[in-house]
Amino acid sequence: MLKTEERSDKELAIAYINGELQCFETLLNRHKERVYNYIQSLVKDKYLAEDIFQDTFVKVIATLKRGSYNDEGKFIQWVLRIAHNLAIDHFRKSGRMPMVKSDGEYDVFSVLNSSEVSIEESLIRNQIHKDIRALMKLLPAEQRRVLILRHYGDLSFKEIAQVTGVSINTALGRMRYALINMRRMAEEKSLILQM
Repeated sequence: MLKTEERSDKELAIAYINGELQCFETLLNRHKERVYNYIQSLVKDKYLAEDIFQDTFVKVIATLKRGSYNDEGKFIQWVLRIAHNLAIDHFRKSGRMPMVKSDGEYDVFSVLNSSEVSIEESLIRNQIHKDIRALMKLLPAEQRRVLILRHYGDLSFKEIAQVTGVSINTALGRMRYALINMRRMAEEKSLILQM
């Protein structure tokens, strides 16, 4: 029988699920530095990184105990995805940094260029775009096509009607239903599609 340290991630995860608790410690020791460094690179804050790191492994343990983990030989990628999603969730919940005003009317942060996008905003925006693309794939083909032509092709509804061979009212209706369906699916999946 292999020593615990010699087992693959998959073997360790399965062994942990089956009651060999020390196997999780081996997994943690094997990947903790990489996971922590990844989180730190996202959030740029030591204490926040430590909190998200702990939350990541709490979620990993809970998922393993529930038997919901589906190993495809990619344990570390799965853990990093959990960490990434937790960082995104943190940024979404905390919102933007509040403005700090000095005693006078002078705004302390007025010297900063407001058009600069922070790492947090960039991460949130990327996640929102990813979520929207995933929802679009679930739409009926006619609705998806109108949505793509309107938002990505920047076509007018008249142009969309001509391209798709339908009336303007039909194009407008498909767009309306696409948006309604996407809102409904986002609510069902608890997705936040705004900054």
